[in-house]
Amino acid sequence: MRTETTILTPTQVGQYIKGFMDRDRVLSGLLVRGEISNYKMYPSGHHYFTLKDGEGALRCVMFRGDAASLRFRPQNGMQVIAAGRVTVFPRDGQYQLYCVRLTPEGAGDLHVAFEQLKAKLAREGLFDREHKKPVPRFPKTIALVTSPVGAAVRDMLRILGARWPMAQIKVLPVRVQGEGAAEEIAAAIRWANWQQAADLIITGRGGGSMEDLWAFNEEAVARAIYDSEIPVISAVGHEPDVTIADFVADLRAATPSNAAELAVPDQNEVYGALLHHRERLRGGMAYRLAQYRQRLDRAAGSRAMTEPASYFQNKRLLLDYQSRRLVHGLDRSVSAQKERLARLAASLDALSPLKVLGRGYAIAQKGDGTVLSSVKDAAPGDRFTLRLSDGTLDCRAEEVRN
Repeated sequence: MRTETTILTPTQVGQYIKGFMDRDRVLSGLLVRGEISNYKMYPSGHHYFTLKDGEGALRCVMFRGDAASLRFRPQNGMQVIAAGRVTVFPRDGQYQLYCVRLTPEGAGDLHVAFEQLKAKLAREGLFDREHKKPVPRFPKTIALVTSPVGAAVRDMLRILGARWPMAQIKVLPVRVQGEGAAEEIAAAIRWANWQQAADLIITGRGGGSMEDLWAFNEEAVARAIYDSEIPVISAVGHEPDVTIADFVADLRAATPSNAAELAVPDQNEVYGALLHHRERLRGGMAYRLAQYRQRLDRAAGSRAMTEPASYFQNKRLLLDYQSRRLVHGLDRSVSAQKERLARLAASLDALSPLKVLGRGYAIAQKGDGTVLSSVKDAAPGDRFTLRLSDGTLDCRAEEVRN
């Protein structure tokens, strides 16, 4: 007997295997441990990767709707546990894991997300000290970005009112946990800056689990704090709790109550300091007045004040003394110059040609006044003048002899 064979198309085979695998209880609810490789995220929002161990590999896909719940960014080499179902994609006949949940092995997804975002923002410089703004010492207006109900806001209002009642407090109500809380916190911080609603912002909440505090670990809140022109104090949870907001904020407080204490001075301490400075000022003024009084007493008892005429008499005597010195100095100078002039005149007189003529010598000059210094300067018959000590003689050369 011959059995008729059913002929199927590749699509039909794929659909049959898919239906078979979809009905399998084991394959429809798997937990798979492995190392991520070939991780890619497409613009569509879908995540594609491969889970591998030492001997095998399993292709995986995580669609955008499921990936939206990821609190961390998957990376190659990361050990994870993937939850989902294995089935066949009929178009290419390949089986793969349709992942609906991904958890880092050995650490919670929140912890991994925290460390990843912390490393990312640190690389961008959001935690650098040079970006920290100083907190005003005497803030006039403080904005509290927190839940309007609960112990945290009540504690802050009570402490702020007791320590520095001069400050105006504005509560900007937001949700501090749950879906959309991070966006509300970030929006409130940006609104306070846009409106210049305060000169100091405190944002935070009371203690809780890491999930409860997660809004303050969101990137949106971190960037809103970093972009704020108004100084921000982060006050999240209890002292051991640390959030991303604490790293970005200009000042980190251990608790909301501590934030209120850091935000404003204690009015009693300020009043005590003012009293201290007032006493110091009074003491300083009294000391200076005593000094000036002593100087005034000394001035009042001086001779210039008791005998004012004596001052002018002393100055007149000094003027007479200086006048005598000046006259004496001028006389000495004139005498010295006279003596010098006499010496120079005597020296000049000694060199005068007239003195030579007085001793019997004469000077022969031509008609133009040129002195005859040689017989070669005259010829027989030339007329010349012979100058003597007491006059001149008009002469004529009769003969030239060498």
